[in-house]
Amino acid sequence: MKEDAVAATRVVDRFLSLPPTLWIPVDASRLDGWQGAAKRVFDLAAGALALAMTSPLFLVLAILIKRSGPGPVFFVQERIGKDGQRFRFYKFRTMRHHSDDAIHRQFAAMFINGEPAGCRQGNSSRIYKMTDDPRVTCVGRWLRKTSLDELPQLINIVKGEMSFVGPRPPIAYELEHYQQWHYERLKVTPGLTGLWQVSGRSNVPFDEMVRLDLHYINNWSLGMDLRILARTLPVVVQGTGGY
Repeated sequence: MKEDAVAATRVVDRFLSLPPTLWIPVDASRLDGWQGAAKRVFDLAAGALALAMTSPLFLVLAILIKRSGPGPVFFVQERIGKDGQRFRFYKFRTMRHHSDDAIHRQFAAMFINGEPAGCRQGNSSRIYKMTDDPRVTCVGRWLRKTSLDELPQLINIVKGEMSFVGPRPPIAYELEHYQQWHYERLKVTPGLTGLWQVSGRSNVPFDEMVRLDLHYINNWSLGMDLRILARTLPVVVQGTGGY
């Protein structure tokens, strides 16, 4: 883990030191000033309200997770946020305790390099997410399908490490496979949901996901955030692209 953090820091520092002319143009200025402040106020107020309203659900899910096998209720992982800043990222635990991350490291390399993880049984649909991870518990599979495993990220939102809407925060070792232009997605605060989630989730390849992130950054508005949030709920309820 320490080696991953050091490697991630070096890669991010190299990216931030590049002349702007070498970057794909991304204008994050919309998220500065009063508009950025308004976004933060919304995140803080809505995040605190959501935490209060979902606290009974937190308790129920915690009981289900504890009954699914030994291990903590929460899965805590280091992620990379805005401008390469590291933070502790929270999810409900969906895997068996002390699971090896080698499987996901291999998948991350394939996904970022444009290789699909596999095909759905019975047809040739390309998918870009692990659909049969042996580390996932039965309860965890349901939590992932419904995206309920993401609820603890409300804590990250209230703390200011994440926003309701924005690019998803990468794991440190994923940066090893980034191309130069991929780093542009780190110019803004990462989000709980985004254009990727409402555009197919696991059916969208990595490069297309990054393009969606860059489109979001260049065209951001509070209205866009509200539209993405409104479109997220049906996607979650239907389990579209979730595994």
